[in-house]
Amino acid sequence: MNGVVDGAFRRHYGDVYRYLRRRVGDPGRAEELTQDVFAAATAALPDEGPPALAWLYTVAKRRFADEARRRGRERRLAGLLPARESAEYGPSVAEALREALARLPGGQERVVVLKLLRGVTFAEIGAELGLTEAAAKMRFTRALKELRADLTERGIEP
Repeated sequence: MNGVVDGAFRRHYGDVYRYLRRRVGDPGRAEELTQDVFAAATAALPDEGPPALAWLYTVAKRRFADEARRRGRERRLAGLLPARESAEYGPSVAEALREALARLPGGQERVVVLKLLRGVTFAEIGAELGLTEAAAKMRFTRALKELRADLTERGIEP
C-alpha cells in the first residue's frame, strides 16, 4: 500500500463506510463495498491529483451503482424462478427457504446460489462477481449464518 492510500485509509475509512451504509442499508454489505473501494484505491489512487476523499467517494458512488444494478437483476431473476417444493421438506420449508434467500443482501444471495446450486468454486465466484476468493468465502459464511438464524426464527431447525 502506498503512503497516499495508507493515509486515506486511516483518515477516510469511516466516512466511506458511513456513506455506503446509508445507501445500502446493510452493515455487512456496506463493509464489503468499503473494502472494495479501498482495494481499488490500492491499485489506482494516484500519488498526486484529486484529493483522496473526493476520489474515494467517486469510487464508492460507482460501487453503490453497481450494487444497485446487481440487486435489480437478481430480483428480476428471482421472480422468474418457479415455486417448487421438496418432497422431503414440504411446501412450508421450501417457501421459508426461498423467502430467507430473498431477504439476503444481493451479493450474499448470489454467492449462495452460485456455490450451492451451480457448484462453482469460491475462486470462480470471485472472478464472476469481481471479488477476491476470500471475500466470496466471507459472503458465503455470512449468508449461511443469516439463513440459519432466519430459519431458526421461523421454527425450522437445520
